[in-house]
Amino acid sequence: MSTVTTTKPAPTAPGRAPVAAHSGEGRIGLRANLRHIGALVRRNALQIKQDPESMFDVVFMPIIFTLLFVFVFGGAISGKGNQEGYVNYVVPGLMAMMGMNIAMGVGTGVNDDFKKGVMDRFRSMPIARSSVLIAKIVVEIGRMMAAIAILLAVGFMLGLSIKGSILGLFLAIGLAAVFGASLMWIFVLLGLTLKTAQAVQGMAMMVLMPLQFGSSIFAPPSTMPGWLQSFTEYNPLSNLADAARALINGTPVGNSVWMVLVWSLVLTAATMPLAVRKFRQKT
Repeated sequence: MSTVTTTKPAPTAPGRAPVAAHSGEGRIGLRANLRHIGALVRRNALQIKQDPESMFDVVFMPIIFTLLFVFVFGGAISGKGNQEGYVNYVVPGLMAMMGMNIAMGVGTGVNDDFKKGVMDRFRSMPIARSSVLIAKIVVEIGRMMAAIAILLAVGFMLGLSIKGSILGLFLAIGLAAVFGASLMWIFVLLGLTLKTAQAVQGMAMMVLMPLQFGSSIFAPPSTMPGWLQSFTEYNPLSNLADAARALINGTPVGNSVWMVLVWSLVLTAATMPLAVRKFRQKT
């Protein structure tokens, strides 16, 4: 003969509804969600403090790229001895490149965190699933801002001049941050989808190389063949490079700023929900 043991719900005070069990992310309010994001941002920042080598790409990448492109391509594009003129062309373009290269590291980092079991521990906690990914994006935006600050410092040493307004400079930095965040969601999704960090890196390079060199970052599109000019016209990196260049040099921005904002909105709206959903479902 078998017996069945049942557990009665705990009594509640008269006139009060019974307290429902915690059912996960859906019952987490905005204030709690922001608190979770803040705690995870602090955790990720402390990890960087404990592992300063993780900042090598942020520190050295803008220095190496700026010196390399100015002194290798500057003379060929702007004329021998006119590297300073090329600085005002390439440094705003490199702001777009910084965001894309750092975004690639987000994908490999997320993939590696799953391999180490870090993400499994987060998913077992009563926190919003999106807060884990948003916190990572926030920290990576901070890293991108540090890279852009170093890029501008090197640019000023090489002769970069702000021909527009200081407000234009900050608007250019803000555009780079917004677009960089949208790219990060793409690479987070790749990191959650592909099996290894090497696969994420390989896929990223296949995307990065055509977008970076098929753009107006390093050279004016007018020097390119017609079919490539058509590609650069719709390349979001060209839009960002052109917008940052116009804001820093005080020239008309045209539609480039709006194009960057539209690209950022579309990419974020398309990939952020997919990344959060994949994070919930990944085993």
